[in-house]
Amino acid sequence: MLSDWIDAARPKTLPAAVVPVTVGAAEAYRAGAFALWPTAVCLVFALLVQIATNMANDYYDHIRGADTKDRLGPERLVASGRISPRAMLWASLGVFALAFFIGLNLVAYRDWYLLVVGIVSIVFGYGYTGGPFPLAYRGLGDVFVVLFFGLVATMGTYYVLVGELAISAASLGLAIGLLANNILVVNNYRDRDTDRAARKMTLIARWGLRFGRAQYWSQLAGAAGSLLAYAWLTDSVWALLPLGAFPLGAKLAVDLGRTDGRALNGILAKSAGLVLLVGALLAAGVVLSA
Repeated sequence: MLSDWIDAARPKTLPAAVVPVTVGAAEAYRAGAFALWPTAVCLVFALLVQIATNMANDYYDHIRGADTKDRLGPERLVASGRISPRAMLWASLGVFALAFFIGLNLVAYRDWYLLVVGIVSIVFGYGYTGGPFPLAYRGLGDVFVVLFFGLVATMGTYYVLVGELAISAASLGLAIGLLANNILVVNNYRDRDTDRAARKMTLIARWGLRFGRAQYWSQLAGAAGSLLAYAWLTDSVWALLPLGAFPLGAKLAVDLGRTDGRALNGILAKSAGLVLLVGALLAAGVVLSA
């Protein structure tokens, strides 16, 4: 059914792909180099890579035993039997292929360096839970999220539009990546028992709940610090606008230490909402800085 495939794409996670592209495009606008068509291609590429990664995760977490009847998070499509493992695997590979061919437009628009970036993004998206060295099962999922859903997506969009890299874009990307990774922190905090049983050794499965709470706080502080660095680099007061949302993040960090079980799904959703809110305020602030 179509609704099953929509659920397989995990629509609630997609703002994590939209926000860094939007912020990168806003920084390009501040630099006087915004263009709608390549921005749209960047956005479609980022969305397709995330959707394909979500589908691959659904398949590989099932066959590796991480998704079981004891799972506390939202229902997974393969584990529940709504989509067959074979269909999910081929769908993920098909969406990855579609992302690759759409991304070739960016190579034609700018230069061949973007071909390398696109291939690496797809390989690591698949390798998050798939392949012989699944990143999420070795405690490297956090590095993947900060790098690709923060730095690469933001700086990549900026590079497509401007034709060069900038420290200011890196500061924005780091802030977004750290906030996006707090979504993963809550996910891993909730799933630590089933992850350990499946030998999915996330940082929290390895080092415990106290580490997870400290990670959430430190990434929140790191994101704020990155925004302050951007404001200093660009002499922009408007860039401080998203800091008004950080008390909400602090409340979520406190609630994380007081919550367990399925109730953590609410904190996960609110953490995703915080990324969207900060991203919207940040993009607006950067544009106003122009």
